[in-house]
Amino acid sequence: MRSNHEIDYKILGEELQAVEIELDPNETVVAEAGNFMMMDDGIRMDTIFGDGSKQQSSIMDKLFSAGKRLLVGESLFMTAFTNIGNFKKHVTFAAPYPGKIIPMDLSKLDGKIICQKDAFLCSAKGVSIGIEFQKKLGTGLFGGEGFIMEKLEGDGMAFVHSGGMIIERELMHGELLKVDTGCIVAFTQTVHYDIQFIGGIRNSIFGGEGLFYATLQGPGKVWIQSLPVSRLAGRMMAYAKSGKEEGSVLGGLGRMLNGDNE
Repeated sequence: MRSNHEIDYKILGEELQAVEIELDPNETVVAEAGNFMMMDDGIRMDTIFGDGSKQQSSIMDKLFSAGKRLLVGESLFMTAFTNIGNFKKHVTFAAPYPGKIIPMDLSKLDGKIICQKDAFLCSAKGVSIGIEFQKKLGTGLFGGEGFIMEKLEGDGMAFVHSGGMIIERELMHGELLKVDTGCIVAFTQTVHYDIQFIGGIRNSIFGGEGLFYATLQGPGKVWIQSLPVSRLAGRMMAYAKSGKEEGSVLGGLGRMLNGDNE
């Protein structure tokens, strides 16, 4: 018997996705602030300190967890959505940018996954949402996005979000995968994670992809995204600064003819 609430769900959309959660009476789903999209009448919203899991039962546990969440820019509080009616109700959460929502049944993933700190979308009440520190010095100094990650523990459903397309790989024992740190979405706890230096002076000067990459070594399951939000934001900022107008033959002249002189 599961200790977490058992929730049903439906993934909506293709590239800009949302997840619709079906709640039985007294069932609860927990989400980060800002992920909510819509809900049926009869669902109560509560702001909770921490994630509402049994792992954070005491005030000291909650304070310790909240302190770790502040380190990665997360809020001290989360929002719980509880069906207080007598019939099934639905609440929907939207992905923050184009990509895929990945449903993860923690009971089938050895009770724990490790994911990027901005990947969590929502979960059944009882799932513990904590911080996973990578302990190696090299990871801490050079890991960038991969240094401080989030861990989801329990036996319920959790939903994480990726950018672009998602590739799921099952690594065999000893199998090694080299990945850009920002492209990692999640991996199971049996996967060994590390940071390695890209050797060669030409890589250091002309590589353009940074001096370090992550290594994921099996056994275990990994999820890789094609477009991390940090890369998307960087490209958009570079495009905005360049003043380019792709697809426009006239470019700046077109703006002048349209009366846009600013």
